[in-house]
Amino acid sequence: MRQITIEAPGGLDRLRLSDVPEPPAPGPGEIRVRIRASSLNYHDYLVASREGQAEDGRIPMSDGAGTVEAVGPGVTEFAPGDNVVSCFFPDWQDGTDLPSDFRRVPGDGIDGYAREWVTLPADRFTLAPKGWSHEEAATITTAGLTAWRALVVDGGLKPGDVVAVLGTGGVSIFALQLARAMGARVIATSSSDEKLERLRVMGAEHVINYRKTPEWGREMRRLTGGRGVDLIVEVGGAATLAQSIAAGRAGAHIALIGVLTGMGGEVPTALLMARQQRLQGLVVGSRRHQRDFVAALDATGLRPVIDRSFDLADLADAFRHQESGAHFGKICVTI
Repeated sequence: MRQITIEAPGGLDRLRLSDVPEPPAPGPGEIRVRIRASSLNYHDYLVASREGQAEDGRIPMSDGAGTVEAVGPGVTEFAPGDNVVSCFFPDWQDGTDLPSDFRRVPGDGIDGYAREWVTLPADRFTLAPKGWSHEEAATITTAGLTAWRALVVDGGLKPGDVVAVLGTGGVSIFALQLARAMGARVIATSSSDEKLERLRVMGAEHVINYRKTPEWGREMRRLTGGRGVDLIVEVGGAATLAQSIAAGRAGAHIALIGVLTGMGGEVPTALLMARQQRLQGLVVGSRRHQRDFVAALDATGLRPVIDRSFDLADLADAFRHQESGAHFGKICVTI
């Protein structure tokens, strides 16, 4: 089978395509899956592009979608022919015992899904949404589930809420779609007027070009009659957090899910305290969260936005496309 590995010390020029033996038949509690697609996330980009980030020979990509080919003894949840999608935290099945590092995350601490077959424990997967392509299903593992947890599991989203989404990456697009599907209003930001128009067509009530309006937090308060937004899906981190706090109403929920602008920075703690806002960091979600999310997708008919797909052999080019910032929605890999 074909697979991609990262050669030490790492970097996009050290992604190597090779032919290796297929994995064995599934043992007790395992399933064999023909992986058909993956999708790119910022986390995958950091692992693949930074020297010293990954172990020599690591198979990248945390997202994997495909078809069950065989099941081992004791497996009752899946059957051959089922379409499935991987879980980001394979050991976090349910509950509040949260993981706090990436040592057991596919494509980072353990091998990921940039390969054609895997034989793994069945509980590392859930069923994919009905009728979805493998590329569509591959967007669920990281980006889709992150948006679901930020808005629904942690944020308690309800109809009529106002949600702020930043940019046009996979998480932000999913958040816009989920918010609109659940009857919420959306204010969206981007530095591209062309992308802002696409966000408006998708249902954003208001759009803001953050280069033209750097104090976009104040503008969001103006657009909500001075009240502020209810939930902010904060993907930027250091350079955007102050504006997110400024945008939020008293008691707003800020889901801190990204560090696109840096790993640290000043936080206006006095304003955060005065407005009694809740700032919560989160990383994707549990298998239980993913099963609930898939059920919601089946019920709503929501489908992901895919920018473009690359062949597995062109994974480095896919990351370079991601690096350019030209994409709108998810970048996928066909395997």
